Amino acid sequence: MHMRASEVAYLRLREEIIQWHLRPGMPLGEIETAQRMGVSRTPIREALSRLAAEGLVASGPGRTMVVAPLSQETIRQIYAYREALETQAARLAARRRDQAVFEQLRAEFLAGPDPEVVPDQEAPYFLADRLDLAIDDATGNPYLVNALRDLRGHLARVRRHAKQDPSRLVAATAEHLLIVEAILAQDEMLAMRATGVHLFNSMNNILATATNISDSNETAEPDGTKTS
Repeated sequence: MHMRASEVAYLRLREEIIQWHLRPGMPLGEIETAQRMGVSRTPIREALSRLAAEGLVASGPGRTMVVAPLSQETIRQIYAYREALETQAARLAARRRDQAVFEQLRAEFLAGPDPEVVPDQEAPYFLADRLDLAIDDATGNPYLVNALRDLRGHLARVRRHAKQDPSRLVAATAEHLLIVEAILAQDEMLAMRATGVHLFNSMNNILATATNISDSNETAEPDGTKTS
């Protein structure tokens, strides 16, 4: 079964934005984008509308659309929203969790990463993604889950330009493990607090190490210059 053209365009544009192939502030003209992707303007218009609803695309000068700007202030706002959603998700997961699922995750977090070995850059995030999905499933709340899934596109875009720090990956593993332990213990308040501490540390690490992200809402032009 073939995906609709608008779905293909949406997924491709979303990935290009997250991977920074399309940089913050770059224009997304319907005609040019349609020609580049080999489709008509209608699926591009639908894809841009979905991306705008997620906040990955914004209105530019006149009636144009641009890749949403990204600044340190934007990151702080994203994390404030993330904290509100994820602490509540952790609380619900602690109340409703499948014990076997989280026991398996606990075993995997306990297994690594080894501080004596350079961590795999993908594996820690992969395991964190699995924890996110397990918490999503445990909440039993589709509205909360949909909001979290939209938010994760922003987080992936931010992480793409944060430097890998082996010591941070080790610390993050310990933080994730505490979240898992709290959920297994069905301690709702500890699950919320452990999630809050993890997000605070994650935000500070990204703000300290992210590259190509300005202090304010400046946007990068295709030639690499910035505009306010």
